[in-house]
Amino acid sequence: MSRFADLARLLGMSRNDRLGRTWLTAAVLTHLAVSIVHGRAHAGANVPLSFAANLFVFVVILAGPLIGLALMWGAERLGSWVIAITMAASLVFGVVNHFVLAGSDHVAHVDADWRWLFATTAVLLAATEAVAIWLASRPITERMKLS
Repeated sequence: MSRFADLARLLGMSRNDRLGRTWLTAAVLTHLAVSIVHGRAHAGANVPLSFAANLFVFVVILAGPLIGLALMWGAERLGSWVIAITMAASLVFGVVNHFVLAGSDHVAHVDADWRWLFATTAVLLAATEAVAIWLASRPITERMKLS
């Protein structure tokens, strides 16, 4: 019976819902691609992360949005929350480490040979995170208005 309920829910989706989900998927996958390139810039510039920072990167920044995307298939609101929260945490982590704290991870302190790629991907990460937060919050706020 649940298969029919899922089908009815999908068929009842408006074009805007599907379009929003498509854009959110694109934002999450773009974020993943930029994260991979940024990781390469980290390695090339020899900017190591602590164990805790690496754990945060793999669990929250890389896996979190993908898990949220997978959850959206069966529980759109829960998946949207997971994406919004993990992207917000990623945004704070990235802005603080790349642009605020004066450490080896700050864009101004990265080896000159890698600085352009490092800084560009740091900015692109912040941009994709902000866009994903906005896109993920739309289904959440729309459902709250209906309640």
